[in-house]
Amino acid sequence: MKDGNFRITAAVMASALFMPNMDGTIVATTIPTMAHDLHIETIHLSSAITAYLVALTVFIPASGWVADRFGTRRVFMWAIATFTLASVACAASMSLPQLIAARIVQGLGGAMMVPAAA
Repeated sequence: MKDGNFRITAAVMASALFMPNMDGTIVATTIPTMAHDLHIETIHLSSAITAYLVALTVFIPASGWVADRFGTRRVFMWAIATFTLASVACAASMSLPQLIAARIVQGLGGAMMVPAAA
C-alpha cells in the first residue's frame, strides 16, 4: 500500500472510531435541550445514554464473529452507514421511545466498527 493511501485509510478509520466514542459522551451535554424539545423530564433522558452504552456492550463481542463471517471491510462500511443513519434517526426523534430505539441501532453500528481497528 502506498504511503498516501495508508494515511488516508488510517485517517478514515480513526475518524470513524472516534464517532462512537464521542457520541457516548456528547449526549450528556445536550440533555437539558433535548428534554425541553421532547417535552419530558431531564432525568428520563438517562435511558437514552444507557441504551447506547448497553447496545455497544452487547454487540461488541458479536462484532468479531460478524467481521470474520462477512469480511472486515464490508462490516466496517455497513457499520458506518448504520451509525450515520441512526444518528439522523436520533435527530429526527419526536419521542423518548423513538430516541431510545435509534440509540440502540446507533450502538449496534458503533460496536460493528470495532473489529476493523484490529
